Amino acid sequence: MSLSVGDLAPAFSLPADDDSTVSLADHRGKWVVVYFYPRDNTPGCTTEACGFRDRHDELRGADQAEVFGVSGDSIKSHVRFRDKYELPFRLLSDADHSMMTAWGVWGEKKNYGRTYMGVIRSTFIVDPAGVIAAAWTKVRVKGHVDAVMTRLAELQASHA
Repeated sequence: MSLSVGDLAPAFSLPADDDSTVSLADHRGKWVVVYFYPRDNTPGCTTEACGFRDRHDELRGADQAEVFGVSGDSIKSHVRFRDKYELPFRLLSDADHSMMTAWGVWGEKKNYGRTYMGVIRSTFIVDPAGVIAAAWTKVRVKGHVDAVMTRLAELQASHA
């Protein structure tokens, strides 16, 4: 079951591509965008990451929203992905899928008649109090970053 608007965002502490450990608790008081994606260096995931990269200066604007990309890939894979596409935000490794499970984005998927467990591409905006302020599940990449940016601006304006 995925999280809904108004739910408290589940705590997490995961290794990041810059050798740090990122915890949601460390970002209390800030807006946070967490996006879950299936795999580094795949077409849809690259498009989505580059979309967040291209809008990063806006995200980091007056309200200093933090962006975190999360997948089950290794830190080594994240570093290659980050460097190849010059991603300015941290990529977190959830190798055991514990965060994805807690956030409701690890689940059954179907592709070409095959059923398997995987990441359900999703994005969440977490407000400064640690509450889910917006959620997108089963994301289609095209236009998604624009939708996130629009909703974040609306939320920040109404929160001020």
